Amino acid sequence: MSQSLDVISPEHAGSLAGALIERIKRTPDAVAFRQHDKQSQSWLEMTWAEMGGHISRYQTALKNDGFVTGDRVAIMMRNCTEWVMMEQAALGLGLVVVPLYTNDRAENVAYILQDAGVKLLLIEGGECWDLIKSARQDFGPVRRIVTLDTLDPSEDDRLTTAESWLPEHGETLHVPDIYHQQLATIVYTSGTTGRSKGVMLSHGNILWNAYSSTFTVPVFREDLFLSFLPLSHMLERTAGHYIPILSGASIAYARSIPDLAEDLLTIKPSILITVPRIFERVYNKIQAGLEEKPPFARKLFRRAVELGWEKFEIQQGRAQWRMRQLQMPLLHALVGKKVLDKLGGRLRIAISGGAPLSVDVAQTFIGLGLTISQGYGLTESSPVISANKPQANDPASVGEPLRDVEVRIGKDDELLARSPGVMLGYWNNEEATAQVIDKDGWLHTGDQARIDDNHIYITGRLKEILVLANGEKVPPADIEMAIANDPICEQSMVIGEGKSFLSAIVVLNEELWAQLAATLRVDPAAPESLTNQQVIDTLVERVGKQIVDFPGYAKVYRLILTLQPWTVDDGLITPTLKLRRRQITAYFQEQIDALYAGH
Repeated sequence: MSQSLDVISPEHAGSLAGALIERIKRTPDAVAFRQHDKQSQSWLEMTWAEMGGHISRYQTALKNDGFVTGDRVAIMMRNCTEWVMMEQAALGLGLVVVPLYTNDRAENVAYILQDAGVKLLLIEGGECWDLIKSARQDFGPVRRIVTLDTLDPSEDDRLTTAESWLPEHGETLHVPDIYHQQLATIVYTSGTTGRSKGVMLSHGNILWNAYSSTFTVPVFREDLFLSFLPLSHMLERTAGHYIPILSGASIAYARSIPDLAEDLLTIKPSILITVPRIFERVYNKIQAGLEEKPPFARKLFRRAVELGWEKFEIQQGRAQWRMRQLQMPLLHALVGKKVLDKLGGRLRIAISGGAPLSVDVAQTFIGLGLTISQGYGLTESSPVISANKPQANDPASVGEPLRDVEVRIGKDDELLARSPGVMLGYWNNEEATAQVIDKDGWLHTGDQARIDDNHIYITGRLKEILVLANGEKVPPADIEMAIANDPICEQSMVIGEGKSFLSAIVVLNEELWAQLAATLRVDPAAPESLTNQQVIDTLVERVGKQIVDFPGYAKVYRLILTLQPWTVDDGLITPTLKLRRRQITAYFQEQIDALYAGH
């Protein structure tokens, strides 16, 4: 397939809204978006020019409502074309977009709406409305709530449907007169502790970041993205939204995470922006499936991964070609191709970010023939700081800094970054801004790192280090990532601050727990089975096998087991799936105290 490189530069775009207007000029009739229609049960296509027509209607509606430059509008929807319409319409008028997670807690949504001074809120419908109804008295300055679905307007006099709010025809798309550092969006960090902070990003911040990223991983007009990470997350918004706009690639919006496997087969994307948890789930399914296969099949799989990884290392210039590589075409046909076909069969590259990717998981997929580029960044840096180039890819690292990004190692091995993507600051919080951006413009990431051969290797987290009673320091996230390689461990949190040994709280996979319980002859439905000493010993041994490469003092000696997943609703994880360690600790405090009693 021919590949056309047609990337819009920040100079040609001028602003985020200008980028889309320029894309419409360049490729008006090319397919821009694909979205599943519930009524027809089919995937509908929309061209760039058609998207422009829809944006003009939203823009005219915003003008009719009297919104002016600097006003904040919020979007609380799953990824869809309407999300893009509202965002682009608002940006073109100089409004400030505040994205909200559809699965956030009502009190946090209310706080954000108040803190940002949001005047208009666009929601998808019933589910979002139910979520925020309990906090609507705290909506502060919100004067209009637009919903895609039909809701009862008597519930709130600010409530109106998009159908009645939007004019039949829009005016000509407004060509924005926006300066480079004009505020474009306030993105609230999900915050594992305390209140969310509003990260202020300019048009220039995001445009530069998206454009610079295309020099690390080229994107072509023929590429097709499958978008499933929420657009309220800056990784998806920059990499899965603005990079396709700048590059002219198409975007298909996945129906949901449960439907992702089917959507991959239907859409057959060439690029996937994802987080490690997706790879971990597929990896765990593969491992669980292998356990049920005969020894020969398991040996064949391991051989395919081993030689596939060796082939990758040869391509990277880190290994010499060996005669056994002649087996690769057959092994790929028997093993690798079958796995890749389940991912659509056309994946050119998968970008992984948002959290560390286990080297074992990365090596398995790369060995099977999928190119994975792990990257690194923060919302505060728009977000990408570094990523692995396909031709210089070390999965143990988070890659090389993007062009125009400066990095250095500061006090306590903290990674510092300086670039055109560094945020304007935190909304209404100069004190917090001063804590992360020093007087020389360096962003203090909070992550510990080393830099080797221009590649960044994250080694720990300044504020997420457990200090044992003997003074040994343990990075819990690294151990938790290793524990997750056992399919039975859905979620885990390592504990032991100030204690003489480490323990872990583990959420078990219900299906695999039932299988294990049967082999141990305990009742999987009986609560006491989760405290059965034989069960604990068996799982401590299994966890131990996953963390065998860690130092001796990082061994996990005891477990607290549960079948209740940690969710955003119960306040135990953030909308970006990060653990709220303090809240989880408080939830299990009684069991933790019992675990360490006498030690």
